[in-house]
Amino acid sequence: MSAETAMILLVEDERQIRETIALALECEGFATCEAGNAARASEQVAQHKPALILLDLGLPDRDGVDFIRDLRAWSATPILILSARSAEDSKVDALDAGADDYLSKPFGMAELLARVRALLRRRPDEQVSDAQLAFGDFLIDCVKRTVSRAGEPLHLTQIEYRLLAYLAANPGRVLTHRHLLARVWGGQAVENHQYLRVYVGHLRQKIEANPAQPRHILTEIGVGYRFQP
Repeated sequence: MSAETAMILLVEDERQIRETIALALECEGFATCEAGNAARASEQVAQHKPALILLDLGLPDRDGVDFIRDLRAWSATPILILSARSAEDSKVDALDAGADDYLSKPFGMAELLARVRALLRRRPDEQVSDAQLAFGDFLIDCVKRTVSRAGEPLHLTQIEYRLLAYLAANPGRVLTHRHLLARVWGGQAVENHQYLRVYVGHLRQKIEANPAQPRHILTEIGVGYRFQP
């Protein structure tokens, strides 16, 4: 897909802002699709596989930073944040979660379009993997953010889900403690290895036949963890 025909997903809860930005993008030759909340945004990513996501952090159903962390388990689609949150901490949290660029509101349309073109020039070839991840008799639905075992729902906390989804989306890779902490909790947590050990223990209790001898979440001593489907 060329930049001229690239599909751009605009995630913004204010319709007037969505329509204004969508019109500007379409005048530049881009195709657009829209979402007013995070749940609809996940559906649009799975359905349309956009080349770029423009994301407002203040969504009505969940925080935009949490949305980014969950999306990064199965999608490498570039994300440009458009947000009224201008504090440095907000920018750092979003970028650490996996956003690629950050533009504070209010902004000029010319600058927005320039940033869109820049991100499209360097977007990855493989952006969206399968929104459903399967291993053993488990199925992870990344759009609905649910996990089932042999067709029966498995209750996981938000952190447990995010950790499992990220591990399952990277089978065979050795993921360091710092990498997992940054992706699941955020950059401020990269030194808190105890968080990771506790939640890995919780997950093993829920998905391993024998948590003391895990088959799926394997420890790489002194480094991190590796997921074996």
